[in-house]
Order: sequence, then C-alpha cells, then structure tokens
Amino acid sequence: MAEFKKGDRVSWKSHGGTAEGEVEEKITEDTEAAGRTVRASRDDPQYKVRSEKSGGDAVHKPGALKKES
Repeated sequence: MAEFKKGDRVSWKSHGGTAEGEVEEKITEDTEAAGRTVRASRDDPQYKVRSEKSGGDAVHKPGALKKES
C-alpha cells in the first residue's frame, strides 16, 4: 500500500479527467471530512487532499492517488 505524507503532491481521477493537489492529512479513524463520513482505520487509512484547480477538499484511499514529482 502506498504511503503519503502532508505536503506530497498527488494526482487522482476526477469526473473523467485527472485532478492534482496536495495531501493535507492522513485519516486513520472514522471522521467527518470533505462533507461526508469517512470510514478509515490504521490498517485502512484514507487521505484528505486539496485540489489545486478548485481548492476543494476530497478524501481518497491510497490506491486512488499517484505521487507526482
């Protein structure tokens, strides 16, 4: 499983295209983020990311994110 840290630049598929942004935090417990309930644990984390283009927040599983250089 990929590991990301705060500040990492990442990309992900979004509405038929690709979005880019920055990791804001690693989520390791159930919480409210990006306007929805996020189910996460230490063994199954998710990442809150901020879109460069829209400025909006999203939450993704590690497999949906690709680290950019």
